[in-house]
Amino acid sequence: MEAYELIPLLDYKRRAHFEYFSSLAQPYAGLTVSIEIQDFLQVVKRKGYPFFLTFLYCVSRSANRIPELRQRIGEEGIRQYRHCPTSHTVALEDGTYCYCALRSDLPFEDYLPYAQAAQEAARTARSLEDGEEGESLFFVSCLPWVSYEALVQPTPFPADSNPRITWGAYRWEGERAVLPVSLLCHHALVDGLHMARFYQALREELDRFAAEQGDIQVPSP
Repeated sequence: MEAYELIPLLDYKRRAHFEYFSSLAQPYAGLTVSIEIQDFLQVVKRKGYPFFLTFLYCVSRSANRIPELRQRIGEEGIRQYRHCPTSHTVALEDGTYCYCALRSDLPFEDYLPYAQAAQEAARTARSLEDGEEGESLFFVSCLPWVSYEALVQPTPFPADSNPRITWGAYRWEGERAVLPVSLLCHHALVDGLHMARFYQALREELDRFAAEQGDIQVPSP
């Protein structure tokens, strides 16, 4: 079980917002934003890194930088986890998929072999269970066949509070490589400001990764 800090609802600064959005039949809010990835893509191709796992590493570290994305609704209050692993879909040979959970609080050179081994283990287990850490997870999926403009995601009833992050295929717009990235969150915990901070963090993580792995200057903010 992931470690967390408990925030009592009486002490929660967004208590009124929490109570309002928790009362709604569909309490989720989401965005799809096209992210420029040409520098990141250049490094990934030159180094021969697997695109999905490398981008997932940056996505996970970006999401973990935003405290509101690490919050979950619990019976005793709001749980703010210290680190949230990802749970992503892994394609199987019969056209279905299973789930694979990964942590990103480690250097990339350690993350990549660990993630590749975890994916192979997941393909063998073929499980759709989230396990004991299910509440803390970021749910991640990918549509590598299409570059979309918008996405409608299925959500459970009653609502859970796990953010959902999805991306599609990248496309070229002139010299720009852009990738659609979707974020869906429980609005009782996450506002548009926090979602915008995630996308800003993702741009910074991609730039940082490209600079550390290649000879590319990180632009000044």
